[in-house]
Amino acid sequence: MEKRLFFVYNPRAGKGLIKAKLADIIDIFVKAGYETIVYPTQAKGDGYERVMEYHDKVDAVVCSGGDGTLDEVVSGLMACGSPVPVGYIPAGSTNDFANSLSIPKDMVKAAAAVAKGGLYRCDVGRFNDGTFVYIAAFGLFTDVAYETNQNLKNILGHVAYILEGAKRLLDIKSYHCKIQAEDRCLEGDYIYGMITNSRSVGGFKHLTGKNVDMSDGLFEVTLIRRPKNPLELNEIIASLLVAEDRTDMIDSFKTSRITIKSEESISWTLDGEYGGSHQQVDVENRKQALHLFLDT
Repeated sequence: MEKRLFFVYNPRAGKGLIKAKLADIIDIFVKAGYETIVYPTQAKGDGYERVMEYHDKVDAVVCSGGDGTLDEVVSGLMACGSPVPVGYIPAGSTNDFANSLSIPKDMVKAAAAVAKGGLYRCDVGRFNDGTFVYIAAFGLFTDVAYETNQNLKNILGHVAYILEGAKRLLDIKSYHCKIQAEDRCLEGDYIYGMITNSRSVGGFKHLTGKNVDMSDGLFEVTLIRRPKNPLELNEIIASLLVAEDRTDMIDSFKTSRITIKSEESISWTLDGEYGGSHQQVDVENRKQALHLFLDT
């Protein structure tokens, strides 16, 4: 019996370059023995809805777009408890997840890697009642990814994030948080926090550490305290530049679960998209829950 594959893609991601590659990508899937159903997303959240509709009718799901498209597809599969394997063809402006796993940037090569059929079991994050693939973050600059105009992102790519972020340097807001992880309790005023399962964040590799295993059931947590003076700010910047925790201003550790409570609602971003405003978040690592096509 012929296998079936559902291919969902964002036609606007990454300057819409996938349009010129679409025939080649579909041809690769067909030659690999898949009857291929193709769906271009029409609006935000469309990938989630379509995956919920097709997951039990196909043998594989492949998505193409930025990290937000991947997040929608994986969130849909996690919501319905589907074990169907996922392929990812990166086409966004940053593609942190793809960079972390060395998925080819060339879309045709990425499709060929999917067709080879090798599987990698990757961790996925549970965030309250939702899902994130590689990062949940709050604070300084975290709204940049979802507030930056899509056309601007397409034209300027990585520079767009920097331009948008530069506007915030003189307006640093902090949040008083109580943090409970497996082996520690913390409390303080934080300007930034991220819970990650990634080797690349914002296009910068090793920002989360140099020994990241994306299938070990552990998150890498980075929390930056509010600097009280320029010297403390310089300590933070120096540590971030070398991707090493060399200051008491940064709390960094690994954990499989974490709860963060704050005195006010905090806006979160999940995989670069708005993740809601919360006074408490409960985050848990779903070890190896995602079956990902990967040419290992």
